[in-house]
Amino acid sequence: MARYTGADCKLCRREKMKLFLKGSKCEGPKCPIEIRPYPPGEHGRGRPKETEYLLQLREKQKAKRIYGVLERQFSNYYVEANRQGGKTGENLLRLLERRLDNVVYRAGFAKSRDMARQLIRHGHIRVNGRKVNIPSFLVSEADIVDVKGKSLEMTPFQVAKAEVGERQVPAWLGIDGEKMRILVHALPVRQQIDAPVQEQLIVELYSK
Repeated sequence: MARYTGADCKLCRREKMKLFLKGSKCEGPKCPIEIRPYPPGEHGRGRPKETEYLLQLREKQKAKRIYGVLERQFSNYYVEANRQGGKTGENLLRLLERRLDNVVYRAGFAKSRDMARQLIRHGHIRVNGRKVNIPSFLVSEADIVDVKGKSLEMTPFQVAKAEVGERQVPAWLGIDGEKMRILVHALPVRQQIDAPVQEQLIVELYSK
């Protein structure tokens, strides 16, 4: 299975903003972007010409990195978003938000999407009572996501249970912290997605 294996902090520096890929580390003073707020590499301090294409490309790269998907998978999401009715850009973000790893992260059950993916791959998460170990699984309205019974005693879930309520949970999700359960009230709409992405630039890039 293809996945990014480089340093997450370099991705934030490349986009010149915090993408919160490392959980609590991103909120502390040791966050590399606080120390070196410029892109990595020999020419990181340079000022490349801000062309229209560059702005569109950077927006696509930012969305990929926030949600932790690679190029082919992201392209497939765009094709699916374009096939659906309505605004393609909004459809794209809604598909990305519906990923199981994003739902687990948004609910506060994991410190980062990377951590959520690991928990899912190891079989600790269920959807409607059935184990799902595919992070890209798309949840649907009225789905119930919870932690497998035997996994509830694990340290990551005990910590998450104690901290439920500290992270703002989007309105389309409902959380039962005592049972470590997530209810998908409805599919997300654009106003409920706080990802710092200008989706129209991505649509313009793919429309070339």
